[in-house]
Amino acid sequence: MIIEFKGKRPRIGKNVFIAPNAVVIGDVEIGDGSSIWFNTVIRGDSDIIRIGRSTNIQDNCTVHIDEGKPTIIGDNVTVGHNTVVHGCIVEDLCLIGIHSTVLSGAHIKRGSIIASNALVMEGKTVGPFHLVAGVPATLKKTLPETILDVLKASAELYRNKVRDFQAAKIVEK
Repeated sequence: MIIEFKGKRPRIGKNVFIAPNAVVIGDVEIGDGSSIWFNTVIRGDSDIIRIGRSTNIQDNCTVHIDEGKPTIIGDNVTVGHNTVVHGCIVEDLCLIGIHSTVLSGAHIKRGSIIASNALVMEGKTVGPFHLVAGVPATLKKTLPETILDVLKASAELYRNKVRDFQAAKIVEK
């Protein structure tokens, strides 16, 4: 569902998959080839949300902002199931693990991985090329630049899934 809010209508790029029960509200821009999966809410009601190209926001995610703290998610980013991304910056080629939370003012730099169930605290900078885990998230190791190949493959996996889901038929009872 695409909802205009206070005169701001989401801008959707080419070849974007938005699941039928996902909700995209307000000042949101989604780049070409990205995917927004089932039960996800992207709510740009008091600032902007920008999602880059070929990025996947998986099932049950919440992407929101704080006034004065937009959410910017780069290209080829994977945001795992049940994740909250709130008022922060996630640069290109990152992976935000399943059920993790990235809070306002955080900055996740290129090539970084936020482990599943991690909590990135307000204002924290991660990376580039860092793996963080835990509550609160702490540095576990620095990743080699070859991790970019793994992160590109993760984004590609979801681009391929989109083709299958675009061909799926909605069957009502």
